[in-house]
Amino acid sequence: MPTDKHKEFMREAIKLSIENVNSGKGGPFGAVIVRNGEIISRGTNEVTSSNDPTAHAEVVAIRNACKILGSFQLDGCDIYTSCEPCPMCLGAIYWARSSRLFFANTKNDAADIQFDDQFIYQEIEIPYQHRKLITIQLLREEALVAFEIWKNSVDKIEY
Repeated sequence: MPTDKHKEFMREAIKLSIENVNSGKGGPFGAVIVRNGEIISRGTNEVTSSNDPTAHAEVVAIRNACKILGSFQLDGCDIYTSCEPCPMCLGAIYWARSSRLFFANTKNDAADIQFDDQFIYQEIEIPYQHRKLITIQLLREEALVAFEIWKNSVDKIEY
């Protein structure tokens, strides 16, 4: 059962999403990252204002939090988003190792206002040779050299 604190953090993400639309800086999405009961990072959708298709609210919040924490992982952090994350953001949340994800609007709510990611979910399941985006594999043997070096390195920082 969500506590009042969880609702407070979600309301902040929702507030950010509303402010973002009203400011004209980007889409109707906001996110906050919480650690030890305190908001450490905020993010809003900056796709159109930064000309960066990856500048979704969750990614912006993750980038900010990682800078603040001096880490590439968000262990012990919760993320609150005003909408169920798209495939890119969900992947970023998993990569960042957040502890929990809370969301308000659903991906279907987003689709109703023309933010529809169903196409991407479907494409991910298709072998790359059959996707709508023409995808061609080149120089695998040459590229495997970097993987072999990584595999044998004793100085790597695993993540």
